[in-house]
Amino acid sequence: MSSFIKIAITVIIVAGGAFYFLGESGNPSPVNTPTTSPIVLDESAATPTGIASIEQGSDQFAFELYQNLREKETGKNIFFSPYSISTALSMVYEGARGKTADEIRSVFHLPEDDTTRRSSVAAIYNRLNPKNASYQLKTANALWVQNDHPIHSDYTDILANYYGGKATNLDFVNATESARQTINSWVEDQTNNKIKNLFRKGTILPATRLVLTNAIYFKGTWADQFKKEDTYDDDFHVTDDKTTTAHMMQRTGEDAKYNYDENDIAQVLELPYEGDDLSMLVVLPKENDLKKIEDTLSLETLDGWRSALREQRVDVYIPKFTFSSKYTLNDNLSNLGMPLAFTAPTPTGGADLTGITDERELFIGLVVHQAFIDVNEEGTEAAAATGISLLPTSMPIDIPVFRADHPFIFIIQEKKSGHILFMGRVIDPTA
Repeated sequence: MSSFIKIAITVIIVAGGAFYFLGESGNPSPVNTPTTSPIVLDESAATPTGIASIEQGSDQFAFELYQNLREKETGKNIFFSPYSISTALSMVYEGARGKTADEIRSVFHLPEDDTTRRSSVAAIYNRLNPKNASYQLKTANALWVQNDHPIHSDYTDILANYYGGKATNLDFVNATESARQTINSWVEDQTNNKIKNLFRKGTILPATRLVLTNAIYFKGTWADQFKKEDTYDDDFHVTDDKTTTAHMMQRTGEDAKYNYDENDIAQVLELPYEGDDLSMLVVLPKENDLKKIEDTLSLETLDGWRSALREQRVDVYIPKFTFSSKYTLNDNLSNLGMPLAFTAPTPTGGADLTGITDERELFIGLVVHQAFIDVNEEGTEAAAATGISLLPTSMPIDIPVFRADHPFIFIIQEKKSGHILFMGRVIDPTA
């Protein structure tokens, strides 16, 4: 087997979403077959400040969602892609109006200025589709529109020009199963077959009028790989009273140099991927007290940890782990501040998504996010999917030892910007 890290970070498939539009008639906006290769989007109006605002907003949402999830996922592993979820809801935001738009913008910390937001989204899209890199990283969006159903041409233009979300016609009404399989095949292709059957039977309906899909894929190698022959079985302390056996990878010796820091409550280690553009940040609590870390976890805290990192020798011990997660995020997002988008429209209120179609009939019926990660000696393989359905009506010791034999938090990020692509925690690497 090659020494490939394999991080398939395939994350995202936002998709899942199905916008169910009731009503017929009208002429649809022109649509095209979505491309399977990255295109260069219009970032001509993007500025460093605008790009940073999108990244920081997504990262802020990452920590707010993490705190919300930890309250509901007591004692469980967590893994999700804030980039995926933010991108998906940003596409919904482009069609939201009034208070509905205000709430979505607030939860995802989106810039209000349309030019700034859209050009910045495009710039990030272009950056996440690099050419001639030492790793594979790509993201893609697409729209799938019911034959003969009218949606605003300016909405499809925005998604095409700034999100790369080209559109194609499908017949949800008369060929529902065929439409579902077509979308699922696109998803599989974009994620190197890591996300299969995203839309299960019965989730795409004859009433479906539009589906949004987003995918991100990453494959690379650790800058310094762990040797398989050095991996050994050791105790992993899930809690003070519960222990399991984990396959512990190790990298020690003179060449084991990493960006590292420690403080009163945690050790922080950065594991770079080949190319030095992306890395995994691991936050290991001292005294097996993950709650103390989580209680203070924020974007500001993370920035402080990052700024304190310095390269030095570190003896690293970290478990191999593989697990998957799936969340229905309706309640989470409502609790974070956007309940209106999940409220059926009425003559006097409810969701307003009239930027997509004239009829005020749509609201979000379901936001589901699914993710998978596998960390081993070669690297990381990760996949995730998000579905959105819209319905009508301190000082270090000389040679630190980083022994991750108890629960820890991890983040997969772009090193230069710090933009978080994935975030999670390991409670039990064998679960």
